[in-house]
Amino acid sequence: MQAELKPIPNEPALIINNKIMVVADLHIGIESELSEQGINTASQTQNMTNRLIALCKKYKSEEIILLGDIKHNIPSSTIQERKDVKSFLETIQQYGLIHMIPGNHDGNIHRITPQDITIHPSDGFILENIGFVHGHRWPSEEIMQCEQIIMAHTHPTIMLTDRLEYKTFEPCWLKAKTMQDKLEDRYPNSKESQILITPAFNPLCGGISANKEGIMGPIGKIIDTQNTEVYLLDGSALGKVKDIK
Repeated sequence: MQAELKPIPNEPALIINNKIMVVADLHIGIESELSEQGINTASQTQNMTNRLIALCKKYKSEEIILLGDIKHNIPSSTIQERKDVKSFLETIQQYGLIHMIPGNHDGNIHRITPQDITIHPSDGFILENIGFVHGHRWPSEEIMQCEQIIMAHTHPTIMLTDRLEYKTFEPCWLKAKTMQDKLEDRYPNSKESQILITPAFNPLCGGISANKEGIMGPIGKIIDTQNTEVYLLDGSALGKVKDIK
C-alpha cells in the first residue's frame, strides 16, 4: 500500500500519512553570499522558522524530515550562520521528531546539530516504505527499490512564457518516473519508481527550470524528464514538461 503524499497548498512543504512534515533546501545563511554579490536582503531564518512551526501545528505532525541543505555556505560557515542553524533546529525539534539528511551544503552540520535529532546517511533512508534522498549523490540500492522516492536538491521551477515573450519562473513540484533501461544500468535489481521532487523552502534560493535546464543531480540521469508532470504550489496541474514552452 502506497503512502499518502499531500503537497500543502501554497507552501513548498509536504505532509505524509497526515503525520510527517517534509521540507527541503532551507539554505540558512544564504544572505551572506547574496550580500557579497551586492544583494542585501533580510534574513529568512526567522520567517522559515515561523512558517514551519505554523505548518507543524496546523497539520499536527509527529515527525519532521529536513531533506538536505539546511545550511548554505561551503566549505565553511559564518559564525552567524552556525548560530542561526543551531537555533532553528533547537526550536523546530519542539514540534516533532526530526530526521535530517545531509545535503551537499551540509558539511560538518553534525557539529551544530542538537541531541535527539537523527542524522541519516547522505545516500538516503527509508520511512513508511518511502525512500528519502537529498539528490546530490546516487542513492543506495535499498532506496532505489522503493516504489516512492522523495528528493530535493534541484530547487525545481518551471519557465512560463506569455504572449509578449516575457518569461517568469515559478517554483513547482515535479512528479517523475525512472526510465527502466537507464535504471537497470545503474541499479539492476530495482524496479520503476515514482519520484517526487520538492521545491526549496527558502524563497531566496532560486531554482532550475525543468523545461529549460532539466533536473539537476545524478538521479536526473535516470528520470524521464520530458514526461515529468508539473504542479504549481497552488496545486495547478500544468501537464508534462515537454508540453510547457
